[in-house]
Order: sequence, then structure tokens, then C-alpha cells
Amino acid sequence: MARRQIGIGVIGMGWMGYVHSRSYRHVSDRFFDEGVDPVLVLCADADSKRAEAAQARFGFRKSTTDWRALIDDPDVEVIDITAPNGMHLEIVRAAAAAGKHVACEKPVGRFPEETIAAADAVKEAGVCSFVGYNYRWPPVVQYAREIIAAGNIGTITHYHGRFLNGYAGNPHAFLSWRFEEEHGLGTLGDLMSHAIDMAHLIAGGIESLVAERETFIKERPVPDPNATSHYAVGSADSDTGPVTNEDYVSSIVRFENGAPGFLESCRVINGAKCDMSFEVYGTKGAIKWNMERMNEIDVHYRDDENPAEDGYKTLLSGPAHPFHGSFNPAWGLNLGYEDTKVIEAKEFLTSVRDGAPREPSIEAARAVALVQQAIIRSWKSRSWEDVGGEK
Repeated sequence: MARRQIGIGVIGMGWMGYVHSRSYRHVSDRFFDEGVDPVLVLCADADSKRAEAAQARFGFRKSTTDWRALIDDPDVEVIDITAPNGMHLEIVRAAAAAGKHVACEKPVGRFPEETIAAADAVKEAGVCSFVGYNYRWPPVVQYAREIIAAGNIGTITHYHGRFLNGYAGNPHAFLSWRFEEEHGLGTLGDLMSHAIDMAHLIAGGIESLVAERETFIKERPVPDPNATSHYAVGSADSDTGPVTNEDYVSSIVRFENGAPGFLESCRVINGAKCDMSFEVYGTKGAIKWNMERMNEIDVHYRDDENPAEDGYKTLLSGPAHPFHGSFNPAWGLNLGYEDTKVIEAKEFLTSVRDGAPREPSIEAARAVALVQQAIIRSWKSRSWEDVGGEK
């Protein structure tokens, strides 16, 4: 097979820009037989020092402070967007209009309407797209999909999905853009978007829902201009300002297949560090998975003939599960978070190679945005709302 080189441009060289850049570098090695070779052509960041540091670190040919240079560069075939959320829609539209393929971190838009507009632009242009719902990619999660598709747990009866991550649990954490409604949704955009996408992957589309929200920490210290991270904190006597978006979201849902479910996310919770997890129950069994133990999955098949051993069995990720063998040949030798981004990059680049969309494309983000719109309507109506109903 002739190898296919694909020129990459990455916009936004913060932590996630670094993760994406590293991931592209690993694709040719981990998935050599796919025949795709990403070439890091150009990186962009508004901070020239950060752009230059990324160029030196990852081997980009060039760096720039103007993201539009990536759109104009004929050697850049793929635009990868890890810039602040408020920039996503403009960049997606420009990239798609120029015929570039688009990879974008979630949430694609600050608000659901921006995500839908971005999806419209990509669809109209006919380019390939991908969204960073990387919690889909642990091998045991992909195996869970196989189990469900094979009918091994029977008909799905109910589902529980959540993303509980206390990254903002310190009440003295600075009032960054993440806590201001004018800059986008809070937990609904940041964490719940992953939980919704996972629900779609495991249990199917959501038909209707009723939702709740809460802001537990209502004031935060005004940012210190010298702070370099949104994890930075102030002191008890700092001047404060109001938090204007949500810390917590929950929703009772009804799936299109008739099964009920419950989704929950929180950014200020104590205890949970990365409880991105699901429990799916069927007429013949059940499956549980948690990102905090991403290489394990609990599987149960009902056994009426042997009730003494009728319970969950913990399976360790291994080479019989999708993608695991590309990283190591042994059971119980764990993959990590960034390995899921390598798989993500491979899936996207092979879609570009084939000229055919793979999931999660930006259409998956549109599906999440429609659920988010219904959740927002339910906050206002205090009642059940249909997904895809009144805009």
C-alpha cells in the first residue's frame, strides 16, 4: 500500500494543542499498517513564544500567531482546532470553506447554536470532520459496544451516565472565562457533552428529557493578571465576582429505543477526580465502566443455573479488545488518556485518507447540541422537552 502523507495545522498551543500534536506524531508508529503519515506543517498561537516553543518541541515546519495562515497554506490539509471555545465557529467556517478537513475539540461551540452552525458549514463544504470525544476510545469501551451489538446483554432497559470531575471545587479558584455565561455554557458544555456523547454511543439517541441545574459556588476571586493557569487560586480576602453559568447538571432522559436513563455532571464535586462512567442494564446482563479505571470493565450475564456466581466479572483490557494490540501485546498492561487521543487521531486521518466520514464527526456534536438545547429549554420550562424540538 502506498503511504499517504497528510499535512496538519494545529491552532491553539495550550495543553490540548500539545496532546493533539503528540498524538499525530504517534499515529505512523502505533498504526503503521494504516498507511497514513501525518506531517506537522504549521502551528498557531496568539502568543508567539508559545507558538515557537511548540514548533521546536514537536517538529512543526513553521509557527505563526495568525491562525488564518493555516487556512491559506497549501501544504495544510487538516485544520486541528484546540483554540479557546469562542474561536471555534469562525475557524471551522473558514477551514471548511477552504476545503480543509476539520478536527475540533469539544465543545465545538460556546453554545449549542454555534455547534449546529459549525456542523452546517462542514456539511455544506463536504469535508471530513472529527470531534474530541475521546472517552469513546478505551479498548474496553469499544468492546462494550460489541457486546451490546451482539445482543449479549439483551434489550437495554436503563442507562446511567455521568461525568463528575471536581476541577473547580476550590472556591478560591479564579473567575476565569470558564465561569462566565457570556463565554459559554458551564458544566453542560464542558463535562456533560462527554456524558451525552457516551450515552449516544452506548444506548442510542435520546428522544426527550427533563433537566435540573445548580451553581454551588456563586462567587469567585477576580483573576490575578499574573495567573498563568485556570487552576490558579486567589485568597480568602480577594475581590470576587459572580459565577454566571452552571456547576451541576442532571437530566432524566428517555432514549429513542424506549429505555429510561439518567445523566449527571458536576465540576465542583469532592472526591471524584475523573468519574466519566456509564452503567448500562439489559434483559440478560449489564456493563459498567469508569474512566478512573479505564482499562477495566465489569460485565454481567444473568446465570439462573449458577446463582452462587451470578454477578459482575471484571475484565482487563487486552489484545483481544479493539486497538489495544497497537500499543502492547499483553493483558493488563494499561493504556492511558493520551493513547485515546492517538486512536482518535488515527480514526480521523483514515477518514481523510478514505474520503469518508467516521464517527464522531461533527454530526455527533450536532446530536449532542440538540440534547443540550432541550436541557436548556427544560431549565426554563421546568418540564419534559423533546430533543430536536423548538429551537
